[in-house]
This record gives sequence, C-alpha cells and structure tokens, in this order.
Amino acid sequence: MKPLLVIISLLFSTLAWSAPKSELWPYWNQSNETNSAQVSHQSWQQFLDSYLVKQGQNTLVRYQVVTDTDNTKLKRYIKLLEQVNPLEYSKAEQYAYWVNLYNAVTVDLILDAYPVKSITKLGGLFSFGPWGDDVVSVNGKSLTLNDIEHRILRPIWQDPRTHYAVNCASLGCPNLQPQAFTAGNTETLLEQAASEFVNSDKGVLAKNSKLQLSSIYEWFDVDFGNREQLIQHLNQYRTKPVPSANKISYDYDWSLNQAK
Repeated sequence: MKPLLVIISLLFSTLAWSAPKSELWPYWNQSNETNSAQVSHQSWQQFLDSYLVKQGQNTLVRYQVVTDTDNTKLKRYIKLLEQVNPLEYSKAEQYAYWVNLYNAVTVDLILDAYPVKSITKLGGLFSFGPWGDDVVSVNGKSLTLNDIEHRILRPIWQDPRTHYAVNCASLGCPNLQPQAFTAGNTETLLEQAASEFVNSDKGVLAKNSKLQLSSIYEWFDVDFGNREQLIQHLNQYRTKPVPSANKISYDYDWSLNQAK
C-alpha cells in the first residue's frame, strides 16, 4: 500500500507542476503614468546585502544564519508591500514592485520551512512546490506566486527576461540579483541577469556537439520563440556563440540555493 501511495504522490506532484500559461488578469493591467512616486524596497536591499553571497556562478542565500530580527523585518516588508496599491503607480514602478514581492515572498517561504532541501518540498500533500498557494493579499485580492509571474508579469510586460528576474530559490534558477529592482535600474538588472544566466553552465552548457539548455527554455518556449529565435536570444548575450547541435537536451537543478 505504501509504495502505491508514493507512486500516486509522485504522479500528482508531477501533474501539479507544469509550466503555467501566460494568462492576463485584466484587473492588474492599469497604471498611473503621471505618478512619479516610488515604492521603497530598502528593507529588501538590506536583506540582500546581509545574506546573499556569490559563490562560483551562483548567488546563494545564507538561510541558516538569518536572525529572528531580520526574518521579522522581511515579513514586515512583505506586509508593507501588501498595503500598497500598485495600480496607483507607473508601469515601471509596478514591474519592480512585483518582482521584488515575488522574490521576497519566496525567500520568506523557505525561511519558514528551513531546513529544507528544495522548494519543491513546500506546498500541500500533492503539490510540487508552493506556487499555487495563496501567499499575499493586494488590493483585497489573494495572490499566488503563479498569479504574480504568469497572470501579471508575463502577460503585461511580455518580456522573456522576466524569467531571469524572478527567483525560485533553486540552483537551476537564474540568480537572485544582489540589487532590489527599482524603476530606475530594471533595464540594467534584466540585462545583467540575462547575461549571467546565458553564460552560465546552468543556462547553456555546450560540450563538443552537444547542447544542454536550462529547462526554462523548454517550459516557456512560447516566450522565447522557435529554435532559431531562441538561439538568437541566447547569442545576444553569449560571449561565445551557441554551437550548432542536432539535438538539444534540457536540465534543471531544484536543489535549494543555499550558501554552505
């Protein structure tokens, strides 16, 4: 009976996680472009300065040494963002708001469950991670991480570099950036994140005539285009052009992005 339950659990976990489609939540697609006010992300920046470190090709979080005080500050920052009405701000300010909220909530979820080997262990019994769970409430509307990424960020901005901006707390994910996103630095950070990932082994690994890409490019192929368009995208950032290959394989490491 127990092996059967394990098989069923694995089956449901696999089915529960499949690359969500980009489907606009129209309510969030409005802004006030005359408003030049900024949302403060200073608390998130302080957390990154204290606990994010660079090791090899990865930026990693020192989850094990986060103090209770800083954990509380992180939760307070998330609560403050929940009290903001992002629709009153410009689109540029909104983008930074959503990316920072997504990344901060992800770190907070890991801290609540720590020690944990992978974010995929979070969520309900038959869940593959916490992405479908309600995690915040903005403007009185409950939101999941999937809502933020796939119903707000992807459909509104339609920028494939968003996949390099949001971080899923895994080694295979594009690096969590050391700077909090702002309306003023978003373009710089997106370009930096794209270049880092595309030139890392977890993004593009070329050996002889074999080409292994991150599964992100398979899961979200609709955002990156056909094979030719994808290669063009990669070569836009690669220091060495992607070699031609008859077959492309994909891989992803779900291990926690924790500093040793």
